[in-house]
Amino acid sequence: MKSSYELAMERLGQSAPVKKLTAEQKKQIQEIESIYRAKIAERETLIRSKIAAAICDRNDGEEEALLQDLGIQTRALEEECEEKKERVRQGKKASE
Repeated sequence: MKSSYELAMERLGQSAPVKKLTAEQKKQIQEIESIYRAKIAERETLIRSKIAAAICDRNDGEEEALLQDLGIQTRALEEECEEKKERVRQGKKASE
């Protein structure tokens, strides 16, 4: 008996076959991932230093707001990264 996960994967495979990526597409996706990992790390470093300052000042409200901001910015960058990678998978340029 198959699990619901296995059944869902079968249905997905039937409706949308997996498309093989070219070497160039793989390279572009790796570059996009590298760029966005760096952007996320940069944001995290900046905001974490602000969080450390807020902790030293015993400003819990600012600390919480900064943590939420970090989460929002990280998700936005991750979504942007995924959109660009999907464009590459579809054969379009990431900048389109």
